[in-house]
Amino acid sequence: MMLRASQSFIMCPDRRLFEGFVRFLSASPVKVAEKNDDNLRPLQMPQLPINTAAQATETVDPNKTLIARRDLLKGAGVGMAVGLGVSAMPAMAQFRVDVAGVGLTQRPFAIAPFRGREAFATPVDDIVTADLERTGLFRAVAASSEAMDESSRPDLAPWRAIGVDALVTGSVRQDNGQWLVSYRLWDVVAAEDLGGVSVPVNKDLARLAAHQVADSIFEKLTGIRGVFATRVAYVTQVGKQHKLWVADADGENAQPALTSPEPIISPVWSPDGSELAYVSFESRKPVIYSHMVATGQRRLLANFKGSNSAPAWSPDGKSVVATLTLSGSSQIYRLATDGSPPKRITSSRSIDTEPSFSPDGTQLYFVSNRGGSPQIYRMPAEGGPAKRVTFQGGYNTSPSLSADGRYMAYIGQVGSAFRVHTMDLASGEVRVLTDTEGDESPSFAANSQMLVYATRLNGRDALMTVSVDGRIRTRLAGATGDIREPDWGPFRNN
Repeated sequence: MMLRASQSFIMCPDRRLFEGFVRFLSASPVKVAEKNDDNLRPLQMPQLPINTAAQATETVDPNKTLIARRDLLKGAGVGMAVGLGVSAMPAMAQFRVDVAGVGLTQRPFAIAPFRGREAFATPVDDIVTADLERTGLFRAVAASSEAMDESSRPDLAPWRAIGVDALVTGSVRQDNGQWLVSYRLWDVVAAEDLGGVSVPVNKDLARLAAHQVADSIFEKLTGIRGVFATRVAYVTQVGKQHKLWVADADGENAQPALTSPEPIISPVWSPDGSELAYVSFESRKPVIYSHMVATGQRRLLANFKGSNSAPAWSPDGKSVVATLTLSGSSQIYRLATDGSPPKRITSSRSIDTEPSFSPDGTQLYFVSNRGGSPQIYRMPAEGGPAKRVTFQGGYNTSPSLSADGRYMAYIGQVGSAFRVHTMDLASGEVRVLTDTEGDESPSFAANSQMLVYATRLNGRDALMTVSVDGRIRTRLAGATGDIREPDWGPFRNN
């Protein structure tokens, strides 16, 4: 089965799959690797198909195009044949963190060595320090080697003398057979005890406990809930091997959720953080799955005739919207997770794709070329008239809404570059957050204060975070490899 040219842009390797629509008509073919189910791992649980009655039996012609979004963003010619070209990565995808573009006063803090820190191979106090520094809001001051736990009442005068504003003391210990990571926070300037937290933890989850401590400290100092204990998902390719990864928000502790010989694109977290929806080409066509992160079990969400792409969860987690070609053109449909038939949301003669819900679930933002160029539109989530949202610039795609409903992030063209923008939805004010050339896939942190996105730096793919005001940028770069298509997960409840 050959897909029509009007469908080929759906196969772009990105969660928001609209960038190539102006070029798709004349894209050149590239060969798709042969399927090998034995190479799919670690999915050992049985598949639980949904929409089985509507599953398609056809496959994509092996010579059909997979348009590489990177190359489109770089202005590659329409005849360029490419795949998901990502260079090799180490097995655990470790990250180097660089903070740049701080642009504001950093609050000095110190963390005394946690008493009992040697009980864990992972030094929790060092992780807390790195978390706080990575925000760009805090600057670590070297502490003495003297360990102090949460029950200590430190003499704050020496810390005040070296310019420390906040001091953290803590411990790692066993209590009634349970491991506890505890801390206490001191306002050095006001000589005030700001309280603390004890986190019960399995030794194997020491990093998570450290991130939870950092979240608590961050909230006490800023009044904003921290996101250090959240996770990010992203995609890599090593040779012909494609992997879907789940990592801590700092990029460490990366674990492969899925390995496949065929492309994996468009990962997106469920609202409760238990599942990832994504598009897989293992059936030699784009098919949407949902993947249980904890167990590796997955279920089929959409395998309809034609193309199935660009999934996005509803805020209540009861449905997924996606771009399907059931009508011949790319339109947005709602897919109930109970297997009910898909419900068409958009009805236009244009290409409608890249859906994203408003936080309250009442509105749907999406990309369409109905005005002649890719722009972002808004409509009622159950269908209805669409209103154009973006008017600045001739090329705007990849909408992502902040959890507080205040901002929409998107990719907009600035000259020949593609950069992350934010729009204040109340005022319509637009701000360009980045100065790189080929940004893609912006995704908000759960606290609405930061975004993660993919870009190109020094000829390599990289993940970046940027504050919502654009003043703080952090690079999460693989030591020897490249990564793309990030999606920032929700707050964790466990």
